[in-house]
Amino acid sequence: MRKVFRTPSGASHTAVRDLDLTVQRGDFVAVVGPTGCGKSTTLTLVSGLEEPTEGEVMLSGTPVRGIDSKVGFVFQQDATFPWRTVLSNVMAGPRFRGVAKAEAKDRAREWLARVGLSAFEDRYPHQLSGGQRKRVALASTFVNDPAILLMDEPFSALDVQTRALMSDELMELWAGTGASVVFVTHDLEESIALADKVVVMTAGPATVKEVFEIDLPRPRRVESVRLEPRFVEIYREIWSSLGEEVRITRERGAQNVA
Repeated sequence: MRKVFRTPSGASHTAVRDLDLTVQRGDFVAVVGPTGCGKSTTLTLVSGLEEPTEGEVMLSGTPVRGIDSKVGFVFQQDATFPWRTVLSNVMAGPRFRGVAKAEAKDRAREWLARVGLSAFEDRYPHQLSGGQRKRVALASTFVNDPAILLMDEPFSALDVQTRALMSDELMELWAGTGASVVFVTHDLEESIALADKVVVMTAGPATVKEVFEIDLPRPRRVESVRLEPRFVEIYREIWSSLGEEVRITRERGAQNVA
């Protein structure tokens, strides 16, 4: 698969090249790579928000043609409706899909309970902390029962402690859903702690360099698993691959400045 954008000057920019990646049902796949290499573009192609210039994205054997209701997307920035209450935000997805109001409300309340926000259903997003807003985003996504969950650095704006808590909550919410997850992050430790597989992307234009199987047992707690000797071994192995691509990106940036 290949994706080419037209720049403001009229030149062509290849964001993704020769991309070939398969995610199995129920897999949690983390994607890491240098800044600007095309990780987020990969997610937008899978979601149907963008169309590939060449090749196809397949979902359960069917080509992706536009946004698919089986795909959920959690963005880096808050994607809540500021004029809606927490309950109304979580109800929005089912309502847009034609679910009756009463049933949508029941589903929304079930997921708000699962993310620990039952007491906040009448609040508005601006009345919540960053971690609480992220929980609303997770509930708003999981309430639609997605077959594929795309996550673009969803916890990067949170403080370290909240980020760890949110990672553990994500693991608990995802467990048993059967959903496949593609999780883009700049944090290699986060990717290892969460994923079944870590995909290393090359310096842009992005393609898959290596795929690493993460053999740490589940269930995992993010803070404790990082202390395991095997975690450190995996980190060193993946960084030997990822670090090369980071250096290439830095060298390119220095040349452009010069």
